[in-house]
Amino acid sequence: MNNDNAMLRRERSLLVLLALVCVALVGGALYMQYGLHEDPCPLCILQRYFFLLIAIFAFLGARLGSWRGVRLLETLAALSALAGIVTAARHVYVQANPGFSCGFDALQPVVDSLPPAHWLPGVFKVAGLCETAYPPILGLSLPMWSLVAFVVMFVPLALSLVKNRRRIA
Repeated sequence: MNNDNAMLRRERSLLVLLALVCVALVGGALYMQYGLHEDPCPLCILQRYFFLLIAIFAFLGARLGSWRGVRLLETLAALSALAGIVTAARHVYVQANPGFSCGFDALQPVVDSLPPAHWLPGVFKVAGLCETAYPPILGLSLPMWSLVAFVVMFVPLALSLVKNRRRIA
């Protein structure tokens, strides 16, 4: 039983680390938006939502003292990471195969109509196009880095869910 408590504490510590990384990534996105003047597109904003969902679920999971609650919130965080993978992969595809956008992205009205875009427009309002390619960082575009980050988040969450599937008390 003592070993089970130690493993739960370790799991909760890893969730805190995961949440802090997600918050730091959103902070980096805000720096790029305001410091480097790289306007976010609808897919960028959706990726911010998924990073923040992962952070929220991870922070909540870290606060719980039972495996059942931790596993539920890890599952929600893993699903958010999976949705982020899909969104980032779509963004990579759009940038690799640019189409004709006429200066308008069809996702913009949808993303701008979500409540957080009204609460914090400086963080969640669309200001750019998904086709706009900013300078790469270490050879990878921003959507590629986002895809890497979502995969790095998803893999340990999925492994934890598989490894600890019998630890529901």
